[in-house]
Amino acid sequence: MTTESMYQEIGIRPEVLKFGTKIEKSLKERFDRIDETAEYNQLKVIHAMQKNRVCAECFNQSSGYGYNDLGRETLEAVYASVFHTESALVRPQITCGTHALALALSSNLRPGDELLSISGKPYDTLEEVIGIRPSMGSLKEYGVSYSQVDLKPDGSFDFEKIREAIKPHTRLIAIQRSKGYQTRPTLSVEKIGEAIAFVKGIRKDLIVMVDNCYGELVEKLEPGHVGADVVVGSLMKNLGGGIASTGGYIAGKAELIHMVAERLTAPGIGKDLGANFNLNSSFFKGIFMAPNAVKSALKTAVFSAYMLEKMGYNNVSPAYDEERTDIIQTLELGTKENLVHFTQGIQASSPIDSFVRVLPAPMPGYPFDEVMAAGSFTQGSTIELSADAPMVEPYTLYMQGGLTFEYGKLSILLALTNMKNNDQ
Repeated sequence: MTTESMYQEIGIRPEVLKFGTKIEKSLKERFDRIDETAEYNQLKVIHAMQKNRVCAECFNQSSGYGYNDLGRETLEAVYASVFHTESALVRPQITCGTHALALALSSNLRPGDELLSISGKPYDTLEEVIGIRPSMGSLKEYGVSYSQVDLKPDGSFDFEKIREAIKPHTRLIAIQRSKGYQTRPTLSVEKIGEAIAFVKGIRKDLIVMVDNCYGELVEKLEPGHVGADVVVGSLMKNLGGGIASTGGYIAGKAELIHMVAERLTAPGIGKDLGANFNLNSSFFKGIFMAPNAVKSALKTAVFSAYMLEKMGYNNVSPAYDEERTDIIQTLELGTKENLVHFTQGIQASSPIDSFVRVLPAPMPGYPFDEVMAAGSFTQGSTIELSADAPMVEPYTLYMQGGLTFEYGKLSILLALTNMKNNDQ
């Protein structure tokens, strides 16, 4: 059986496959640039592992209190090195990116403080954490106020409004690198660095926290290299490499990470406790494989963008030839039907739960119905390949991941085939 006949056996229409093959060949130069960044980041990760003396004993299991866990301590030192920060907290007890952000915020804000977002509205799941939408235990309930400065129409920081918004009780500045369910461009590390320098020029005591979800290892630098005090993310995204089965990380200044650890465990306990549940090996493997996983995700995103652009879909962001600073690709598909059929095609291409027919439904933390393709080895792992969308106009799909480009390519081809089949 040839490769072409194998694609047809899976259900790819011949004309879609032919079109995809042509697109892939035309992207060689773009893919080469992605490969170059991945090589740099792979070397960075290996150097961090060597510098911090990762050894076979780091993979030993700890239980109970988790005292003297060499692997846990070494892993956190590796993360601090990769992110160019003083310290890091990397734990299976951190359940997701939202949990990591909630920890970073609640541990470093006190009653009477203000949280100021300078990248506009935060991701939807943070609305209840902050208290934008009413929720028990929100920061608002504990006397923390919130304000925001929207980005300019071109996606840049509005420095004058930021200056006006910083008040004496402003304590923490939040920057969300990725777009979330918005249409704005993702923020580059360079732009984030400019914003950090600006707010630090106003008040050096301000804490700057960067929500780094989906952005890790996409560029050669991380927010810690440009002055971020706290950098936050999930191991079910980029840095888990598709191997870590849970967990999150928070990296930054030592005193701030200490505060986070005290909130995660208890005052007086901090980073010293926390069993690894025999996950240290997968966490080390995850960050080791992460540059390659991110590379595949980026190639999948570029391939899908160019395919849709050539098919006449105008609102594809980023465009195939734009520089990337996260792994998210948005595809505005125009109709509810196109959105659902494309997402169903992504699910059908998965090695896991390919037989499941996804449909719009309510999801915890979101104020609207969602349609989501997530046939992954680790439930909800968005570095593997996922596609999700709110069921609201203009019916924009948010796609990310792809552990191998071959899998990502298949997914896009099957999604487009499914759209064409349902058009007839």
